[in-house]
Amino acid sequence: MENEQLNRKEEMAAAAVWYGSPSTEEEIKRGKEGSGFQLRGGLPYTQNKIRLKRPVRIAFLGGSITEGAGASQAEDTSWRALTGQYLSERLGGEMVSCVNAGVGGTNSVFGAHRLYEHVLSQRPIDLLFVEFSVNDGNDQLEQAESIRGMEGIVRQMKRLSPQTDLCFVYTASERNLSSEMPKYIAVHEHVAEHYHLSSVNFARKVYDLLQEEDTEWTDLAPDTYHPNDAGHALYAEYMKEYLDRALFGESTIGDVKEEEAVPEPIEESNYEYAGTRSVSNWEEGRGHLPARREEGGRNASTSDVLVLPIPRIRLISRTGWKRSKLEANEPLMNWRYDTEHLFTEQEDADLTFEAWGQSAGVTMLYGPDSGIFEFSINGGTFVEVNLFDEWCPLAYRPVSVLFPIQTERGPMTITLRNTGRRDQRSRGTRLMILRLLVN
Repeated sequence: MENEQLNRKEEMAAAAVWYGSPSTEEEIKRGKEGSGFQLRGGLPYTQNKIRLKRPVRIAFLGGSITEGAGASQAEDTSWRALTGQYLSERLGGEMVSCVNAGVGGTNSVFGAHRLYEHVLSQRPIDLLFVEFSVNDGNDQLEQAESIRGMEGIVRQMKRLSPQTDLCFVYTASERNLSSEMPKYIAVHEHVAEHYHLSSVNFARKVYDLLQEEDTEWTDLAPDTYHPNDAGHALYAEYMKEYLDRALFGESTIGDVKEEEAVPEPIEESNYEYAGTRSVSNWEEGRGHLPARREEGGRNASTSDVLVLPIPRIRLISRTGWKRSKLEANEPLMNWRYDTEHLFTEQEDADLTFEAWGQSAGVTMLYGPDSGIFEFSINGGTFVEVNLFDEWCPLAYRPVSVLFPIQTERGPMTITLRNTGRRDQRSRGTRLMILRLLVN
């Protein structure tokens, strides 16, 4: 295999031609019906806990819009915060707790990998909202990869926390307002329909509003992505309308079942077994790495029972890398968590790790002085990766790279190496590894 250069912007542009719409016109038509809500299987487990007057915990997994970007106070005036406030008012503050798992600039693929770290570790989770249609579209993921990400989230939850209700949320952007059912939302709807999941289409509601009233999208989202307080309040009002029907309606939408059959996957190579390893809990040393235990909780009797996944990653060797954290004066965006990482500026510094699965990757902290690295899988030819883009001069942020998916699950040995070269816009050749990824 010849040495290959991967440039993130070129890769994003090239991927656009692979992104398609749902498989049939009937699927699109079904998505247009009604009020922007698809109740499907509803929220039976959450509804049942409310009826039993038990506390509920709600998690919000998504990008910057879910995190609260654009709102004057993310924990008070974002759609996520307003949704939590509404349920607290309806049920009582002591009965509702919320988990903010929004990370700006991230798509469903990274969402599947960080699902345990940022959501399931906060168990029990009764209701999970998943919002990635804007960022999957912005990253121009090919259709199959977007399905793998969303399906990976669903199948992980079905396996590890089967009594968690799921609901997909579709927020607005210029791309997501291009029609009643734009292609990036349609792909997610394909997954929601396959698994009989509820969905709330904010973008469709906004689309209808813009057609009917003298309102401009920039009045609600000045940058055309992130809602201001008025836009977040509108989203929250739509969510309230949905929850009034799904949780507090007179009829039960879904039935609570002890064990639910999970459909066959749409994409066999989805990210059901995805996970992350942070610097603080990497296994180190040589030796046989056993296959990951594919355990789950589908037979669990309550949502409080959860079998934890174990990402099978072992650090074999590292030369020229040391542990570090970002300094307080170093700019950081799209990351509210610990910044401990492995750091190097040394040319030819290398790191080798072993993973068991079908794919592996790395999450880097990339910023103003980041350099170019290369990777090799199972002793193959090194492939060069330049992740520097227009955001890098502004601040450090997590940027993930997934290496090519293997034909079958099994052991993989990956080596990363600092090339000592940099993008012409970068100030240096610094590399910072934040997470190792495996599926």
